[in-house]
Amino acid sequence: MKLTLWVVVVIALFFGGGFAFLSTWDIPAPTSQIEQVIPNDQFPR
Repeated sequence: MKLTLWVVVVIALFFGGGFAFLSTWDIPAPTSQIEQVIPNDQFPR
């Protein structure tokens, strides 16, 4: 019974730590520039 409790506590700490890491991680925005040519025929006049 104690082993099961320890396993549950370790798994809960693992997921809690992962959630805290992902919620505080400052992911940089993509910096590549995308250029796309749109033909004038697609716009209404």
